[in-house]
Amino acid sequence: QDCLEQLDSAQLDPIDPKDLLEECQLVLQKRPPRFQRNFVNLKKNTASNHRPIRVMQWNILAQALGEGKDNFVQCPMEALKWEERKCLILEEILAYKPDILCLQEVDHYFDTFEPLLSRLGYQCTFFPKPWSPCLDVECNNGPDGCALFFLKERFELVNSANIRLTAMKLKTNQVAIAQTLKCHETGRLFCIAVTHLKARTGWERFRSAQGCDLLQNLKNITQGAKIPLIVCGDFNAEPTEEVYREFSNSSLNLNSAYKLLSPDGQSEPPYTTWKIRPSGECRHTLDYIWYSQHALNVNSALGLLTEEQIGPNRLPSFNYPSDHLSLVCDFSFNQDPDRLL
Repeated sequence: QDCLEQLDSAQLDPIDPKDLLEECQLVLQKRPPRFQRNFVNLKKNTASNHRPIRVMQWNILAQALGEGKDNFVQCPMEALKWEERKCLILEEILAYKPDILCLQEVDHYFDTFEPLLSRLGYQCTFFPKPWSPCLDVECNNGPDGCALFFLKERFELVNSANIRLTAMKLKTNQVAIAQTLKCHETGRLFCIAVTHLKARTGWERFRSAQGCDLLQNLKNITQGAKIPLIVCGDFNAEPTEEVYREFSNSSLNLNSAYKLLSPDGQSEPPYTTWKIRPSGECRHTLDYIWYSQHALNVNSALGLLTEEQIGPNRLPSFNYPSDHLSLVCDFSFNQDPDRLL
């Protein structure tokens, strides 16, 4: 660990993901095995000669908040130990092998995720919150923020923007990263963005304003939807909120990928986070992967954990490292990119 902190990770040797997975499993040998989740095939009869692009979205739960602020009353403190919890997080990432990884509540970027994921072949970007609540916790590891990782062998970075979101013309504590990438196999450009909007009930209008600001930034970056777009995030908003409707009705022609798991293709999952705090049980749908439906197809999506898998004590737990579920989708480019509907 000391070596990782002292050396520039770009100078470190690549690591085999199988070796890292074995190390994680050794640390986790006293914990229950990882939950099995299956991909649901959503692909219509569209032929593509190229590998799909796998995108993973996950609020991994900041370590300082999990231990010091979030009060998960049914989760033993032992289950939140970082040395083991980080291995559960890494095990989940290694299991699904995303080409692009979008994370929120990252407060161990420099000592864990950047050194390890860069050695796995990812290009890494981190943008912390200006006034992270992690800094209020004693013995914190620095501010939390959004992080974006993509495999350098698959994509070339064309443009990168760190966005501090505004609301009512005021700069806020929430951020986003938006990167324009070029796919080596297809030569196609697309934009990937990650964000984490303001939490808590009573802040609906604030989230709406942040969403409008993010959409305006993304319209500029994508030249008004000429460049296909994928937006991952913890929006802290149910589908009934205004910010959800703004993304649904945007001129960027976005759709929410996880709606496609519903029988009618119109309903979001019943939950993406499920926890128990002193105030009671919270089961909400807050996390989304939005995509340009005129330019991209969703080939498959990772099914969610069932209530039985999650268990009566909910999340996080010895089985699962975060209070949010990871979302994973496989995308392919539409063969007719000029078609807008």
